[in-house]
Amino acid sequence: MPLIEHIYELRTRLLISVAAIVVTLGFGFYWYGTGFFGVPSLGGILTGPYCDIPPGARLQLGDAGDECRLLATGPFEQFMLRLKVAATAGIVLASPVWLYQLWAFITPGLHKNEKRYGIVFTILAAVLFIGGAVLAYVVIVHALEFLLSIGDNVQTTALSGSQYFAFLIQLILIFGVSFEIPLLIAMLNVAGVVSYEALARSRRGIIMGIFVFAAVASPGQDPFSMLALAVAVCILVEAAIQFTRLHDKRKKKSREDWLEVDDESASPLAPADGLGGSGPLERPQPLTRPTPSAGAGAGVSATRAPGDTRPLQAPAGGGSIYDDIT
Repeated sequence: MPLIEHIYELRTRLLISVAAIVVTLGFGFYWYGTGFFGVPSLGGILTGPYCDIPPGARLQLGDAGDECRLLATGPFEQFMLRLKVAATAGIVLASPVWLYQLWAFITPGLHKNEKRYGIVFTILAAVLFIGGAVLAYVVIVHALEFLLSIGDNVQTTALSGSQYFAFLIQLILIFGVSFEIPLLIAMLNVAGVVSYEALARSRRGIIMGIFVFAAVASPGQDPFSMLALAVAVCILVEAAIQFTRLHDKRKKKSREDWLEVDDESASPLAPADGLGGSGPLERPQPLTRPTPSAGAGAGVSATRAPGDTRPLQAPAGGGSIYDDIT
């Protein structure tokens, strides 16, 4: 297609994606305060880790039967917080739609094997991100309990809704994105950029870098979230390294030996079947001419001496000097 048609197609797919996000945003705005079909409200799900903290580690607000509440310090804070959470939920819920639109836009430019790898990597990326988000949701209870109870004998923490949800969303995003690192390693190996040998030599440095990254990236700087992130990513990276080992071994079996030779070296040449190896060349024998038949006339000598550069004389009987030379 010409460039203008590609732009029209991109515009159409973007409009479809935005429309899907708007619809799911409205659903998330409603779901924030209301549950349905036995599913608790989105606000209740997100505040679950905070409510699981012992009451002595957080400020108790409201009536005795409903003490787990977050603070709102501004007139529009509750509305804006609900809108932000609904927008985040809308993007997540509409991800099948906008991911399909993105995939449908780039698929015509891919080869068959690239499409196959793209589908596998897209599914794995979604699964890994969800796994990281679930782990972050489980870890945040212990992280908040540590952070809010470390000085509970002196003060009590009263979190506002924006502070709590900012911490929760940051932790979920960091865990989800970090879980994509093993997939990136596998993709680089499939593309031929990173080999198993290089990863195996750098395994200790990779583990050290993961722990440093977990210590810096964790928003709460608590030991529970740091250790959980570092250990989980190390396990996934080791699984990715083992995948590269199997992939390189399979690729090496199906690859010719001469393809592994670098550009500045000569590949070994095996002798052809039935011909044997190469050997020294023998000195060529001089050309001979058969003796002219009777009646053909006198001709030149039948044998050219070595080093004789004089031209051959035509036979007396006519014809070419190359006739009947064997």
